[in-house]
Amino acid sequence: MEFLNSDRMHVDFVGKRRFFMIVSAIVILIGMGALLVRGGLNYGIDFAGGTMVQVRFAEDVTSDQIREALAEINMGDASIQQFEGEETHEFLIRVEKSTSNLVGLSDEIKVVLNKAFSAENVDIRRVEMVGPKVGKDLRHQGMLAIIYAMIGILIYITVRFELRFAVGAIVALVHDVMITVGVFALLDKEFSLPIVAALLAIVGYSLNDTIVVYDRIRENMKGAGKSSFLKTVNSSINETLSRTILTSLTTMLVLISLFFLGGGVIHDFAFAMIVGVTVGTYSSIFIASPVVISMQPKKR
Repeated sequence: MEFLNSDRMHVDFVGKRRFFMIVSAIVILIGMGALLVRGGLNYGIDFAGGTMVQVRFAEDVTSDQIREALAEINMGDASIQQFEGEETHEFLIRVEKSTSNLVGLSDEIKVVLNKAFSAENVDIRRVEMVGPKVGKDLRHQGMLAIIYAMIGILIYITVRFELRFAVGAIVALVHDVMITVGVFALLDKEFSLPIVAALLAIVGYSLNDTIVVYDRIRENMKGAGKSSFLKTVNSSINETLSRTILTSLTTMLVLISLFFLGGGVIHDFAFAMIVGVTVGTYSSIFIASPVVISMQPKKR
């Protein structure tokens, strides 16, 4: 199936490469600025440590009412988030306090909430605790996972293609990760282990798109004759554009369904993937190939 007729596609992607690289730089700077202003990412329980309690209420309850009830047991600063699109009234309560006795903590919270909202109205669904040291270790391991993935990709593409192609792919992947992280910083969304998993999935998705374009460039270089490298790259991008759009659209349909229908637990993961797939499609066209062009040896 061909979404666009590649024989009739003659969009000058390469000619606009400087403009889009400037746009990317501006977007990345905005994201990094948000990180500096907010003093870092909004780390979830996985990375920051603390306790997370998932509670379901049978009747209407507000975040302020829950916070007021929990003040009685002095659990530190509490972040209370209501699940969106739920028929029942379900909340995630994140607190700084952590303890090894999860059963005791669950009972303590339930007693306080039962007292405030009546016993039949409260159902403790889940209690999770992560200590500060464990959270720090998880954060470190998550960062290493992304770095090791990049190193593996650099080696793989260098062997399969050339070093300049590998550098182009890595620049595009770093671009995708930085923009996704920047969006999370800008919107002050929680950054947790599922988001690290999303970043690794984004790296894989974006790389797949880039490899398809690189394969076509390599094929077209063999029969390019006296055609300039810029024209070869541009025609290769146009020829793979139909496949790129179809793949992105079908992936996006699944992610949008997860975002709206998957529930609160998977909401942020789906959001990260939507941002990453969009940026990954963009970078495979406007970032990866232009970097290869910039490293093309000049003819003497």
